[in-house]
Amino acid sequence: MTKYGRAAQKSVKTAMHKMKRGKLISGRSGKKVKSRQQAIAIGLSEARKKGAKLPPYKK
Repeated sequence: MTKYGRAAQKSVKTAMHKMKRGKLISGRSGKKVKSRQQAIAIGLSEARKKGAKLPPYKK
């Protein structure tokens, strides 16, 4: 049922915890992330940079 590999799931989980604690910061603006969807996107982006198994970006 899951779409992502373990490393990607861990990265998303870490990003969600940071968001809940108020420590997740957006890349460009430097503001706190409040949106759940944005936290997931940041987690997946970090996982891609580390080389985790993920489907390609949607076009």
